[in-house]
Amino acid sequence: MADASVALRVIFDRLGQRQLAGPGLILLILAMMVLPLPPFVLDLFFTFNIAISVIVMLVAMSVMKPLDFSVFPTVLLVTTLLRLSLNVASTRVVLLEGHTGPGAAGRVIEAFGHFLVGGNYVVGLVVFTILVVINFVVITKGAGRVAEVAARFTLDGMPGKQMAIDADLNAGLIGEEEARKRRAGIAQEADFFGSMDGASKFVRGDAVAGILIMLINVFGGLFVGVLQHDLDLGTAARTYTLLTIGDGLVAQIPALIISIAAGMVVTRVGDDQDVSQQFVAQLFDNPKLLFLTAGIIGLLGLIPGMPNFVFLLLASMFAVMAARLEKRQGTVAPVPVTVAPSVARETQEASWSDVTPLDVLGLEVGYRLIPLVDKSQDGELLRRIRGIRKKFAQEVGFLVSPVHIRDNLELKPNAYKIVLKGVEIGDGEAFPGSLLAINPGRVAGDLPGTATKDPAFGLPAVWIDPALREQAQAYGYTVVDASTVVATHLNHLILTHAAELLGRQETQALLDHVAKDMPKLVEDLVPKALPLGVVQKVLRNLLDEGVHLRDMRTVIETLADGAPRSQDPEILTAQVRTSLGRAIVQELFPGNTEMQVMSLEPRLERLLLQAVAGGGDGAGIEPGLADTLLREAVAAAQRQEAVGSPMVLLVPGTLRTLLSRFLRRSISQLKVLAHAEVPESRTIKVTSIIGQRA
Repeated sequence: MADASVALRVIFDRLGQRQLAGPGLILLILAMMVLPLPPFVLDLFFTFNIAISVIVMLVAMSVMKPLDFSVFPTVLLVTTLLRLSLNVASTRVVLLEGHTGPGAAGRVIEAFGHFLVGGNYVVGLVVFTILVVINFVVITKGAGRVAEVAARFTLDGMPGKQMAIDADLNAGLIGEEEARKRRAGIAQEADFFGSMDGASKFVRGDAVAGILIMLINVFGGLFVGVLQHDLDLGTAARTYTLLTIGDGLVAQIPALIISIAAGMVVTRVGDDQDVSQQFVAQLFDNPKLLFLTAGIIGLLGLIPGMPNFVFLLLASMFAVMAARLEKRQGTVAPVPVTVAPSVARETQEASWSDVTPLDVLGLEVGYRLIPLVDKSQDGELLRRIRGIRKKFAQEVGFLVSPVHIRDNLELKPNAYKIVLKGVEIGDGEAFPGSLLAINPGRVAGDLPGTATKDPAFGLPAVWIDPALREQAQAYGYTVVDASTVVATHLNHLILTHAAELLGRQETQALLDHVAKDMPKLVEDLVPKALPLGVVQKVLRNLLDEGVHLRDMRTVIETLADGAPRSQDPEILTAQVRTSLGRAIVQELFPGNTEMQVMSLEPRLERLLLQAVAGGGDGAGIEPGLADTLLREAVAAAQRQEAVGSPMVLLVPGTLRTLLSRFLRRSISQLKVLAHAEVPESRTIKVTSIIGQRA
C-alpha cells in the first residue's frame, strides 16, 4: 500500500496539477452520469456551473482579439457536457426522490422552481420555453452564422496574408522568427473560427436536449408519482413539473450566458480595446448624440397618456451625462493644442532611425510577376533563388546575402529589376504562362512569338506559347519558363559581382565557419598576422578573376606565411594564386589535357615589363602600344574561341595583374595566368602569339 501511494505521488509530481485538471474534470463529469449524487453535491455542482458560465462571459468581454481566448471552442464542449451530466444526475434524483417534496433535488433546483417562477409551473414552462427560444433561435444561431462566415473569409484571406508576410520578410522588415509567428497566428485564426463554427452546434444541441429532457422528466415524473408512489394526478403534476422546471432553468440560464459569450467573441471587431471599452467609447462618447436622444425622449414624455415621469427622468439623465461629457472634452481639448508644436518639432527632427541600410541584393518585380515569388501560390522563383544561394555557397565558397524581394508598381507589369546595394545591375521582362526559346546559335527554323533577347547573356530569343515547346526543342532552341529566365539572370549577376558581395561581415562569417574545424589556423592569421580588411581585399581580388574560395585552408596558410614579409594585398593575392595554381588550371583545363594558351611576342613582353618597372602599376604604357595590345588580344581571343579552346593568356608573374585588369574590360571571358601558377606536370602549347606580325 505504501509503495502504491509513493508511486501515485511520483506520478502526480511529474504530471503537475494543471495537466491533471483537464482529465480530472472530464472524468468527474462522466462520473456524474452514472453515480448517484446527494442533493448537497448537486447544489455544489449547479452553483459551480453558474460560476463557470459567468467567468467565461467575463473573459469573453475582456479579450482584445478572439485568439486571446483560443480555448473557447473546447470550453463550449466541456460546459455543454457538464450541463448535460447535471441534467442526467438531477433527473435521477427527481424521479427517485421527487415524491418526498420540493427539496428532494437540492436547494438550487427548489429555488429556481419556486422563487423564480412563483411556484407556478405554467409560468415556469413559459419562462423555460422563452429562454430556450432566445438561446436556440436568436443567439446561438446568429453566433454560429457569424463564425461560419468568419471562418470562410479567414480561409479565403489566408493567401493574401501569407503573401504580405513573405513580402515583409523578403524586404527585411521582419525576421524569420516574427514571420513564423505571424504565419502561425493566421493558421490559428482560421482554425479558431472553424472550431467555433462547429462548437456552436454543441450549444444548439444542448438547447434541443434541454427541451427533450424536460418533456421526459414531466411525463416520467407523472408515471413514477401516480403508478409507483400512489400520488393523485394533480399533486404529481405540480411536484414533478416544478422540479423539472427548476432543473431546466438552472441549466438553461448558464447555457444562455455561455451563448452570449460565444456571440461576443465571434462578433467583436478590432484588437485595441475590449468589448466594454468599445461599447462605452462608441455609444456614449458623443455629447451631441446624447443631447439629441435626451430631446427625443423628453418630447415623448410630454405626450398625454405616456408615463411622463419615467420618460422625463431618463431624458434628464441623458442630458446630464451629455453635459458632463462635453465639459470633460472641453477641458481636455486645449491640452493637445499646447503640446502640438513641440510634438511636431520632435517628429520633424531627424534621427538615426531615419537611416535605413540598403539591401545587399534585391529583386523588384512588376505585379504580374508576383505569383512567381508568392509562397502561398507555391512560387517557383522562390525555390530557385534558394537553390541559387545554396549552389553559389557550394561552388564559390561563401554564403551570399539573402535576396530581398519586393513588388514595384513603377515597373512594367512583366518587368523585373535586380539591384546591388541600391544600384540597378540588371533588368528584363518575363511572361508567366509563356516560354522563352533561346537561340544558341544554330537553329533549324523560326518560331512565332515575341522576339527578345535572353537577359542573362544577350542571346536572341523569342517568347512562345507553351504548345510550341516540342517544336522549339526540335528546331534546336533552348526552352525555359519565366521563373528560370529570372533565376538564370540573377545567378549570372551574382557570379559576376561575387567580389562586391563579399563584405567584411561575410568575410568574418567565412573565417568563423573555417574556425570551427581549424581554429588555430584562423587565430594565427586574424588578427595576429593580418587585419580583416587585408584578408577581405585578397579574397575579393581572387573573386574578381573567377577564383573560388573553396580551398580556404590553402588561402589562410599562404596568407599566414606571406604576412611577415608583406601586407600588400596585391602581393599576397599573387602568392595565393600561385598556391591555388593547380585548382585554377584544373578549372580551365580539366583532367590532364594539353593546355592550349595564348602568349606574348617576346619584344612586346619586354616593352610591357619595362612599362611596369617604370610606372609601377603600368600607368606608363604608351597609348599606341595599349591600342595595339588590345587589338591583337581581341583577335587572338577570337581565334581561340573559333578552335574551341579557353581564352587563356600565359604571361610572366609581374605582368599578370596589369594585363588581367587591362584586357578584362574588353574580353570578359579572358583568363590571364602567370607562369608560376601552372603546375610542372602540365603540358603547355602556345596556339596564338599576341603581337606577332603575320
